[in-house]
Amino acid sequence: MANKKYASYAEIEHDLAILKIEKEIHYQKMTLSFEKAKAIFLPSESVSVIQNLYQKLFSGSLGTVLKIAFPYLISLFLNRKRG
Repeated sequence: MANKKYASYAEIEHDLAILKIEKEIHYQKMTLSFEKAKAIFLPSESVSVIQNLYQKLFSGSLGTVLKIAFPYLISLFLNRKRG
């Protein structure tokens, strides 16, 4: 970047004010990007929904049957013959 020659202190102050505002804009963009990334990697609402669904599904007599059947079904799936 080429050096700019200023004729007065007012021009310097003006450019410094612009740079300060640009710095704040970039900081806010970075903060927003961080919050979006945090929401993607830590989806607290969807995790709580899945956890509530899991608790409802595996409670009671249906839950007992599913707890017994899932390991059996998983072993059948993993040990099946391919080809």
